[in-house]
Amino acid sequence: LRGTEETGGQIQGKGGFSDRVEHGSSLINTVLFVLSFFIFPVELSLLRFLSAELTRGYFLEHNEAKYTERRERVYTCMRIPRELEKLMVFGIFLCLDAFLYVFTLLPLRVFLALFRLFTLPCYGLRDRRLLQPAQVCDILKGVILVICYFMMHYVDYSMMYHLIRGQSVIKLYIIYNMLEVADRLFSSFGQDILDALYWTATGAQRKKKSPHRGDSSLFMAVLYVFLHAILIMVQATTLNVAFNSHNKSLLTIMMSNNFVEIKGSVFKKFEKNNLFQMSNSDIKERFTNYVLLLIVCLRNMEQFSWNPDHLWVLFPDVCMVVTSEIAVDIVKHAFITKFNDITADVYSEYRASLAFDLVSSRQKNAYTDYSDSVARRMGFIPLPLAVLLIRVVTSSIKVQGILSYACVILFYFGLISLKVLNSIVLLGKSCQYVKEAKMEEKLFNPPPTSAPSKPSSKSQNKCKPSQEENLSASVTSQPLHQKENVIPLLVTSNSDQFLTTPDGDEKDITQENSELKHRSSKKDLLEIDRFTICGNRID
Repeated sequence: LRGTEETGGQIQGKGGFSDRVEHGSSLINTVLFVLSFFIFPVELSLLRFLSAELTRGYFLEHNEAKYTERRERVYTCMRIPRELEKLMVFGIFLCLDAFLYVFTLLPLRVFLALFRLFTLPCYGLRDRRLLQPAQVCDILKGVILVICYFMMHYVDYSMMYHLIRGQSVIKLYIIYNMLEVADRLFSSFGQDILDALYWTATGAQRKKKSPHRGDSSLFMAVLYVFLHAILIMVQATTLNVAFNSHNKSLLTIMMSNNFVEIKGSVFKKFEKNNLFQMSNSDIKERFTNYVLLLIVCLRNMEQFSWNPDHLWVLFPDVCMVVTSEIAVDIVKHAFITKFNDITADVYSEYRASLAFDLVSSRQKNAYTDYSDSVARRMGFIPLPLAVLLIRVVTSSIKVQGILSYACVILFYFGLISLKVLNSIVLLGKSCQYVKEAKMEEKLFNPPPTSAPSKPSSKSQNKCKPSQEENLSASVTSQPLHQKENVIPLLVTSNSDQFLTTPDGDEKDITQENSELKHRSSKKDLLEIDRFTICGNRID
């Protein structure tokens, strides 16, 4: 080092560039100082530190439980889209079946009920009842549909469209959010009004005095269906305005509203029952949006004289709305299951619960119609939506001439065929899901309100299944006639031969109940209805 300093001094004396030499000498001193750590054996700890940093390892097996849980969460999030869409598709077809029932089988049932009512004096009164309770409910549904259809003629769709189109974008956005909230409230309270009407109307045949009058219940039901139909019409009109706007700003804002739903749902505590309620609400909302999109397309095609080229103009916007709805549902359910440690297998249990409603409604002594059970479970009431769709179709399509009426008749028979095919497929799938979930015996047990009674030994011998067909299941309530101690049986078909009656052994029942405790933490999924789906209430 001293030699280097002397050499630097000589260069400075000779050359006269002292600043550069001083800078070079300081740089050389620094390099030599660093190299001294590698030369002297006293500072070998730095080498060991660098070697440890470059070659050190770690073992994930030391914390196997944590990493296994993290991996399962990732796999669960990857399975959520598939399992969720299975549930959504099954639920949408359930809603479609209940919706097609209003257009296809309900008119035929009303015709048969009226035919029985008018021809009853010719055959005499063989029964104390003029009509069966189901026939009374069918006639009431038909009366409500006819009255509300004629009342909807006084609502001008064109004036409503131009009135909404004249509003600002922000105001329309607020109106659309208010309409969504009002739709959920109407759906929550509407089925109660209809059930009260059905119970009041059939109470007169039971010869039980009721403090409520039937005409007031009918007036409330008609008023509800009419107001709900107008509410859905305003929703469809707002969506139509968003489709026809030039800059598509309103449509973008309405789609962004779906992503706001993620913020309000993801960071809340959810249990399996609450997630089931929200899943039913999402199914109903998605099916309602599909019907609204159909109404928007019909109105736009009418304005453009049914030009097929305009349909391709609407197609990108329709795909954008549907895609955003599916994406929001997937993201929402994926994070809810992740944050609340819920497995993806829970959606198969939800699907089995919905299938149980369908199978139980096909029983001989079923306590409700299938469309009403869907309304109670999902909050989907088909009457207001059916009234609006009939109003839009009749105002958009003009039927003139014999050929047009022939096409209408053929279209009606096509709807009946679609309804029957959809019902057959759904019934077969529902029987499969009920069998996989081991819920067969739930279909044959008396309601909790009635006193438990043991059937006779003869009936047990007739209905006792073989060892090969005996499947373990849990117990729930299935209503029976209070005056009869008869075990209800399903309608015999090839698809439901596996459904068997319980053995009556109390020990097996207690064991089966203990095995199914993991399915619901607080109450059974079959007891979850639409009373809590509106606000996603946490019990």
